[in-house]
Amino acid sequence: MEAAAHLPPDLASLIPRPCTLVILGGSSDLSRRKLLPAFYNLGLDHLLPAPCAIIGFGKSEIDDSGFRSFAVEGVGKFSRRPLDPDVWAKFERKLFYVSGVFDDPQAFARLRERCEQIEAELGMPGNRVFYLAVPPQSFGACVRGLAASGLVQPESEGVFSRVIVEKPVGWDMESAREVNATLAEVFEEGQIFRIDHYLGKETVQNILAMRFANSIFEPIWNQKHIDHIQITVAEQEGVGTRAGYYEQAGALRDMVQNHMLQLVCLTAMEPPWSLDADVIRDAKLEVLRALRPIEVRDVENCVVRAQYGPGHIDEKEVPGYRREEGVRPDSSTETFVALKLHIDNWRWAGVPFYLRNGKRMPERASEIAIQFKDVPQILFNTDPHRRLVPNVLALHVQPEEGVTFEISSKLPGPKVRFAPVELDFRYGTTFGKISQEAYERLLLDVMDGDATLFMRRDAIEQSWEWVTPILKAWKQSKTHWLPEYRAGTWGPPEADKLIELDGRQWRVL
Repeated sequence: MEAAAHLPPDLASLIPRPCTLVILGGSSDLSRRKLLPAFYNLGLDHLLPAPCAIIGFGKSEIDDSGFRSFAVEGVGKFSRRPLDPDVWAKFERKLFYVSGVFDDPQAFARLRERCEQIEAELGMPGNRVFYLAVPPQSFGACVRGLAASGLVQPESEGVFSRVIVEKPVGWDMESAREVNATLAEVFEEGQIFRIDHYLGKETVQNILAMRFANSIFEPIWNQKHIDHIQITVAEQEGVGTRAGYYEQAGALRDMVQNHMLQLVCLTAMEPPWSLDADVIRDAKLEVLRALRPIEVRDVENCVVRAQYGPGHIDEKEVPGYRREEGVRPDSSTETFVALKLHIDNWRWAGVPFYLRNGKRMPERASEIAIQFKDVPQILFNTDPHRRLVPNVLALHVQPEEGVTFEISSKLPGPKVRFAPVELDFRYGTTFGKISQEAYERLLLDVMDGDATLFMRRDAIEQSWEWVTPILKAWKQSKTHWLPEYRAGTWGPPEADKLIELDGRQWRVL
């Protein structure tokens, strides 16, 4: 499964050094749905280290055999490729489990003993990656337990210890700083990988390649040629089983503060002088620093929030948010947010960025749409009743990754008439294979020590600094009932008004 001989030389070089992968929260839903299937698919692609061990650590009272049964169920249900019995027979030998709770020093002592035993048997040097698949309130107990038990090795040549942290990193500016300070008690910044699965998607990664590997785009990627940019993350599902988390988070914390601001950064950043991780992260940080602050008094004019009400999804009746299991009947948690932001630098002066995210929307779709300015009202654009549609470059993040470029073309025939057409590129059609899922790419990067797609401490805190006034304004407003939009629609009228007041419209996905 892990033999480099199965790979061409350029891919064989991607195989990381041997290491132990410890999932704290090994029997969690995240482990079952995402992490174990990701490791399995890396194994299928011969990209796991040789040797390696995957150790689950959590409160479930199961042994190695129970963990392997738990894993095969998750892989069989959630892997992007079907379960191969022969491959699984080899893969499951890498899986182990240690039972314990995170506030018990003896549990961490058992975990260390098991790690050292397995590493000795497999001849591994002691490289370790710890994945915190646990709620944020457990971060402190986990990292301190790892340190106290001696599981974390100091940074030294030939041996590494790294930790992966799931979002949310805090709930506001103060708590984000507390989480980062807790992590810093044990790990150096270079050892911390704050994971954002959105940044592992192929189209998101391709933003830099498209901008800086094609001479056509960069000269027009500025306020002289671009009218505005829309970033949409539409979710068809409701809150589902995540009501406990979502009631505390809401759309602004869940999607905007991390995923969507990172998409803004990749779209708007200045050209980096190299592909070094910190050079790219420095460029993204400069975008966050250039965001025009939304003062508390201005939030009402720049931000819209709402909740989904009852409606229909795929012709099936669904309840409103406040009637979902686990949601308070008087909840004021937003399931939709739309906002307008500006980047106050030379490149983007005067170009608005419109962001929207919502649950229970008609489609599951995410895209970044760059709309260019209208052509002058001469020649082909003189008729006020038949304006040419603007050119739009749309980067499709999900469900099908790709890029479309919308242009105007003359219709066949003797009359001069125009119609919009799309130049369409899809990854699956062009390259003929399914892309790696986000977690696969990101886990491989962590094992390889590549932090390019991970958020640094200063960027996390800078994004929270920009978002916090919005949260503060909402808290001060003491609003008990948010505007509702019918499930299966594109959001409330207030969101349409936000963009229409500027003479623009949301794109229909």
